[in-house]
Amino acid sequence: MNEMDPKTEKQTDTEEFKIPVNDKRRFNEHGEPVATNIETPEEPVKKEPVKSPREIELEAILKAENERREAAEAKLVGVQAKFEEAKASLEKETAEMRTRLMRSLEDKANQSKFNFLQALLPVLDNLNLAISASEQNASVEDLRSGVSVVARSFEHALAQVGVVPVEAVGADFDPEAHEAIDMAPVDAELDGKVTSEYQRGYRFGERLLRPAKVQVGKAQ
Repeated sequence: MNEMDPKTEKQTDTEEFKIPVNDKRRFNEHGEPVATNIETPEEPVKKEPVKSPREIELEAILKAENERREAAEAKLVGVQAKFEEAKASLEKETAEMRTRLMRSLEDKANQSKFNFLQALLPVLDNLNLAISASEQNASVEDLRSGVSVVARSFEHALAQVGVVPVEAVGADFDPEAHEAIDMAPVDAELDGKVTSEYQRGYRFGERLLRPAKVQVGKAQ
């Protein structure tokens, strides 16, 4: 029988009683243990609350109402934009129309002034002729004739622009067209009629430029 070496036998006994150790610890450079596998506790899963059919119906109604409201707001914004555009266009057209109207009125006024000045030129010509005639012939009759021509030409110029004399002698007294200066005794048939004119009155269209100063008859 072979005898076992005491060293070998001792080594074998040690190996038989060696307990395996699985140490998973880690150490840093200072020899301090470092945790390598720290398990984090799992958070509990939150369960969604179960909605009732009524809640689902109300949410659907609310969503539809929100969509209708947003559509109405978008339509209102579009209508407002169109309104502002139409307003700006109308204001522009109104301003242009006002400008054209003012220009047209100014043109008519200037044309009326032009026509009136043209009508006055013959009056000035006749007045100059009367002055020249009076220098050559100092006769009162000639001077009266020349002044009469000037007066008629001036009245003709006034008539061209719409100025007409107020009817006076022989017409019934009209306080809106006549200004009574005095009264004269007359027969009954001439009572209240204009018997004499001191200053001629004139109308411009329907407007009275000035009343005629007259004498009115009064029956005895």
